[in-house]
Amino acid sequence: MNISDFNHKITITVRFHEVDMLGVCNNAVYVNYFEHARLEYVKAAGLIPPGGIFSDGKLFFMVHNEINYRDHAFYDDEVEVYSKISYIKNSSFGFDHVIVKKKTGQVIVDGKGVVVYVDPKTRKSTALPEDFIEKVKKIDPDVKIIRD
Repeated sequence: MNISDFNHKITITVRFHEVDMLGVCNNAVYVNYFEHARLEYVKAAGLIPPGGIFSDGKLFFMVHNEINYRDHAFYDDEVEVYSKISYIKNSSFGFDHVIVKKKTGQVIVDGKGVVVYVDPKTRKSTALPEDFIEKVKKIDPDVKIIRD
């Protein structure tokens, strides 16, 4: 993944409680960084309802996370988390993430995630609304739309 393909970025400072006994940012913490980046992406895209998150009853479930560890971050390192929605299907969409150590520009983690839109009554996947797609296209104009 090339970070020049990403239009959304947040910066996080590794906190003391995120470092394990080996002195490195614990591997599980990076999944939390991905989640934080996804929420900030959703805010930037204007996908949070006016009443706040969860106020509209819409359900989005994370159904898959994939992560590749390339190097380590340490306490007080600043990392940049790049995120994009790379594709949208009927009821699901895929996030791509890259985490870069700010000081060196080195990629330390990359990964992907899949989110499914679920009907709150049936608890079954359901088609993503068109306004969702249009809002994503404003941040990620090159998103692949894969509809059956």
